[in-house]
Amino acid sequence: QVQLVESGGGLVQAGGSLRLSCAASGRTFSSLAMGWFRRAPGKEREFVGAISWSGGTIFYGDSVKGRFTISRENAKNTVYLQMNGLKPEDTAVYYCAADTTRGYGVFTTAEAYDYWGQGTQVTVSS
Repeated sequence: QVQLVESGGGLVQAGGSLRLSCAASGRTFSSLAMGWFRRAPGKEREFVGAISWSGGTIFYGDSVKGRFTISRENAKNTVYLQMNGLKPEDTAVYYCAADTTRGYGVFTTAEAYDYWGQGTQVTVSS
């Protein structure tokens, strides 16, 4: 079992920044690949980014490349999503997810992740 709790969402103007955090508990965090996804109203869930257990491999979705940065602090059981240059189209509920089944690799599809947080709302005003 893994519990994931996101925080750091809020309302920000276009061009601004936010940093989301996802705190994990219940299992050895340092062995887990972690992902960030988002869902905007009326749209399907979208891959934002993912990071391997070591932090050595990171993937980003095309829409956020160059603006968002994923990092992790295994000593704090936390993964972060630094979001810069926010746009109104970034408005969504952001979810972190953990892959507890593989112990290797990092994946961009939601089906690869078996634990999810409750989500945090990010709203970007124009």
